[in-house]
Amino acid sequence: MDKKIKRPELLLPAGSKEKLDYAIHYGADAVYLGMVDFSLRAMRKGELITLDNLKECINLAHSYNKKVYLTLNIFAYDEDIKKLIEASERIADAKPDAILFSDFGVYQIIKKYMSGIPLHVSTQTNILNSEAVKFWRDLGAERVVLSRDLSLKQIESIKNSVPDIEYEVFVHGAQCVSFSGRCLISDYMTKGGRKANHGNCSQSCRWSYKLVEETRQGEYFDIEENGQGTHILSPKDLALINYLPQLIDLGIESFKIEGRTKSLYYVSAVAKAYRKAIDDYLLTGKIDEKANYEEIRKIGNRGYTTGFYLHKPDCEGYGYDISKGLAGADCLCVFLEKQDCNFKVLTKNKFLLGDEIEIITPDECFKSVVIKITDEKTGENRELSNTNDISIIQLSKSPENYEYALARTIGVKNIRRY
Repeated sequence: MDKKIKRPELLLPAGSKEKLDYAIHYGADAVYLGMVDFSLRAMRKGELITLDNLKECINLAHSYNKKVYLTLNIFAYDEDIKKLIEASERIADAKPDAILFSDFGVYQIIKKYMSGIPLHVSTQTNILNSEAVKFWRDLGAERVVLSRDLSLKQIESIKNSVPDIEYEVFVHGAQCVSFSGRCLISDYMTKGGRKANHGNCSQSCRWSYKLVEETRQGEYFDIEENGQGTHILSPKDLALINYLPQLIDLGIESFKIEGRTKSLYYVSAVAKAYRKAIDDYLLTGKIDEKANYEEIRKIGNRGYTTGFYLHKPDCEGYGYDISKGLAGADCLCVFLEKQDCNFKVLTKNKFLLGDEIEIITPDECFKSVVIKITDEKTGENRELSNTNDISIIQLSKSPENYEYALARTIGVKNIRRY
């Protein structure tokens, strides 16, 4: 490229130590993670990030010269503030590269007990204008995460008005029906049992709804002709992979991917796709829009939209057919070890002897055929490997480096409406 432009940071979610590791190897420049008590994404299964392993996770990222941002972005009650004060010394000792926050009380605790750690202002503060950016800049913030309810033109205006602070924007992932995530639907529908702004959203916006007329209780009417009801509150997922050039040209410092509760495959594949798109543009000034879109269709999604970035979203920005994220390609297995010419794998979805599959690694993407499956425990040859099996497999073509390798079905197998 003739013009010199700044290389943006690719920021990936790290819901666990394993996902952190894969995100970095698939292209992340930085990751963000949250602990159980203070994060707006409360993990309910898998290896949780807690005070006990926080430092270990941060040290792992730092060993690769990558950054870690810690999210303390709940809207806190007094009991949460007390817990945060008690945890503050260990958080500071873990040395995160920044802390994301949204609550003024949490801000006070960070300044008092964790001074010296850079401050990033969460999207939960709904930053929509340059005056709000100046407010947080003057309070010592080094970066603001802009609201997802802004257009590209509005982002450009804000950045031009306040150029002396870093900007982070969401470019991919799930969206809330609410105003930039500040939602009370979950609280209401669960009678206070699942508080969305306290890290425990029940995703009520993804439920199927039907219409009831007030005087005809018990009679339910489809809002459109669909026997499953309709998901009238469920937005499609954000995908700006083909609009990264505009954001890069604006000089946005960090591109953020949503998804701390999503799968290892999601984190790896979305990191690889966005890493390639960024690098292609920086190197050649062009991106392959068709290939980019086909690649992200293989990743779990509810259909894709550009959100508010190009225009205010209309009815096409909602997924009326289904609320569950559906990947176009199924993740088949994770590679664990190499044994001579064979590989030990953990099966995620069933695959058969003779299946043609696609192997992805941080550096490769190619087709191969499963030519042998052996049960790891018995040593017996098998015709298939079932979900959660640990198997030994032989391939017609093997990855040059098996570490962090994944296998998936070929092409876009699961078709949905986009």
